[in-house]
Amino acid sequence: MPPASGDFIIDRSDFERVRTLIRERAGIHLGVAKQAMVYSRLSRRLRELGHPSFASYLHWLESSAEPAAQDEWQEFVNCLTTNLTAFFREEHHFELLADELRRRAGKRVHIWCNAASTGEEPYSLAMTVVETLGAGANVHITCSDINTKVLETAARGVYPADVRGLSVERLRRHFLRGTGGNQGFVRVRPDLARLVSFRLLNLSDGRWRLEEPVDIVFCRNVMIYFDAAMQRSVLERIHAAMSPGGWLFAGHSENFAGSRDLFRALGKTVYARE
Repeated sequence: MPPASGDFIIDRSDFERVRTLIRERAGIHLGVAKQAMVYSRLSRRLRELGHPSFASYLHWLESSAEPAAQDEWQEFVNCLTTNLTAFFREEHHFELLADELRRRAGKRVHIWCNAASTGEEPYSLAMTVVETLGAGANVHITCSDINTKVLETAARGVYPADVRGLSVERLRRHFLRGTGGNQGFVRVRPDLARLVSFRLLNLSDGRWRLEEPVDIVFCRNVMIYFDAAMQRSVLERIHAAMSPGGWLFAGHSENFAGSRDLFRALGKTVYARE
């Protein structure tokens, strides 16, 4: 139930409709304990759009052919996706990545970060590439997410100067300090920005395609939002997009033991494509 001070009521039928719709649209399995979160995030959309109830909002979303309703589907998804991230999160993965990049030195390498969020992970990948192979490395990092708002932030590449996860040396080497009205912020340097590209991509939609095979995939803390059937489906699509022997990095709480026919465990939540 919503807080006592809330303006709206979300009942069980409204919540179940939201659960169904977000699974259909994004493949996300929303737990039964997430009703308060749904209320908190979607009630803002009701206020902005002037809907008197969740039932009214959901009916309009599902039945209206208005362009505004069609555009609202993306806002609906944006509200219900979680974007917890940080620079060099699970740092041992970046050490392993550096080793693999050295092994592939001199070859074209395509990396895919498929939960780009606000950009901390993509730029951590880019920093690892530059520190390992130099600014002229023949590496491209495709960065995707289902949330348009976080992708806009990622593409800007601007962060608070006291952001966590970056050493003084990395801040100095890879970022430009803001001046005047931008004081207190840093922006990624051009040699990092040139390595990455950002795009909207829904992993649960089987129609997505990448322009070239992927050698290294960072798919961390994504599968935890899918049920078992969707996990398998997404892993099959990722497998098909990868080059033979490519590496897949997963989150510390994720386990792909049920997909041994697709990926072989290398240890420390790193897998090799079969």
